[in-house]
Amino acid sequence: MLPKTRTYHDPLHGAITLDSANRVEALLIELIDTSVFQRLRRIRQLGPASLTFHGAEGSRFTHSLGVMAIARRAFDRLAALYPVLDQYRAAVLCAALLHDVGHGPFSHTAEEVFGGHHEHWTRRILESAPEVRRLLDGFSSDLWLEIAQIYQHQHPVPCVWQLVSSQLDCDRIDYLMRDSYFTGASYGQLDLDRILLALDYDLASQQLIVAKKGLGAIEHYLVVRYFMYAQIYNHPKNLVATWVLEQTIHRARKLMAEGALEADDTMAAWLSHSIDELPLDKYLAQDDYVLHYHLQRWQTHGDGVLADLCQRFVNRRLPKATEISHYTYAQQTDILAAARRQAYGLVPDTDIYLGLRHTRNRGYTLYQRGIKLKMPGELVAISQLSPLVRTLIQPCHRTWLLHPAELPVAKILAEFKLGAGDSEIADEF
Repeated sequence: MLPKTRTYHDPLHGAITLDSANRVEALLIELIDTSVFQRLRRIRQLGPASLTFHGAEGSRFTHSLGVMAIARRAFDRLAALYPVLDQYRAAVLCAALLHDVGHGPFSHTAEEVFGGHHEHWTRRILESAPEVRRLLDGFSSDLWLEIAQIYQHQHPVPCVWQLVSSQLDCDRIDYLMRDSYFTGASYGQLDLDRILLALDYDLASQQLIVAKKGLGAIEHYLVVRYFMYAQIYNHPKNLVATWVLEQTIHRARKLMAEGALEADDTMAAWLSHSIDELPLDKYLAQDDYVLHYHLQRWQTHGDGVLADLCQRFVNRRLPKATEISHYTYAQQTDILAAARRQAYGLVPDTDIYLGLRHTRNRGYTLYQRGIKLKMPGELVAISQLSPLVRTLIQPCHRTWLLHPAELPVAKILAEFKLGAGDSEIADEF
C-alpha cells in the first residue's frame, strides 16, 4: 500500500504535505487533529485588524502550519549539511507547529485586554493538555520537555531554539509574509528562498548563523519587519479598536462584579479571575466566537456605556486617533486633560472615551544573541557590518490621542506650542 499523506493547501507556501510513513510527520498530523490545535481556527491572527484591513481574517491555525512548513524547509536543509542536527527534527517541527496554541481570543489583543500571557499557556498545554501530552509522550518521554526548552531558549543547542524563536526565526518569517499578503501591504513581501539559503549552522558555537552572501536578504527582512510594525501592527485604527475592546471588557468586569451582567460560564470565568490562573478547560473554551457572541449580546444591555461600546466595536463606529508625538510628555498629558474637558457632555464618561496610546518600534534588537554573520575565522554581529541595521536599532516612539470623532482636536492643539525646530503633526485616522 502507498503511504498515506495529508496535504494542506496554503496561499503562501502552496501544498504543505505531511507523510504518515515518516514518524515525525505522522506525529505532526496527529497534533494538528487535536481539539487544542483545531481551536486555532477560531482565533484570528491579527486580532481586530480586519476592521482596518478587511482581508486580515487569517487564523492562528494557518499561521502555525506556515511556521511548521518553513521550519521543515530550513531544518531539513541544515540537517542535510550537518547530520548531527537530525536528532532534533521532532522537537523543532513540533515546537514550530505548537508555538501559538496558548493564544486567547484576537491573539495578542487578548493579552492587552484581559491580561495573561500566551507563552505561559503554551507551556501549560504542553504539560497538562491530555491529548497533546499523550501524543508527545507516545513519541518520546522527554519530547515535551525538549519543546519547553525551545520556548524558554534553554535548549543546549542554540540553533534548535533559534529556528523557532529569535531575531531571525520561522515564526517571524511566516507572519511577515502572511500578514503582508492578507493586508495588501506590498512592502511586506520577502524572498523566502534567499533567506533560507542564507541560513547556516556554526559547529563550534552550535548557533544559527547567516552566510555573508545573505546579508542583503536579511537586511531586506529587517526593513520589511520595521515597516510592517509601523504601518500595519501599530496602525492607529488598530490601536483605537483595541482601546474600545479594552474599555468594553473593563466595563463588563465592573458590571459582573456588581451582579449586573449575564454571561456564559466561559466568559464569566474570564471576567472574574486572573487569566493565567484559570483552569485549563476554561482557558481553552474561550475563542473569537465566544467573545464576539457576548459583544453582540451586550449591544442591548441596560448599561448605556457597555451597550454603546459594544455597538461601536461590532459596527466599526470607532473613535479617531490624532498623532501628538511631537509634543513633550508633559504636553501630551495636558492635551489629554484639555480634550477631556472639551468632551464633557459629548460622551458619557471622558475617562473611557478618551485616552493616550504610546507605541515603540525598532527594526532590530540584540534579542537572544542577535543575528551573526559568518566571516573568515569568526562570527560577526550583523549590526557591525550593516549601517542599515544600525539605523534600524534606533527606536521610534509615537503617541496618539484617542478621541470622539466630533471633538475639535485641531482647536485644542492650537493652544499648545511646540519647541523650536519642531513641526506639528496632527494626522487624524
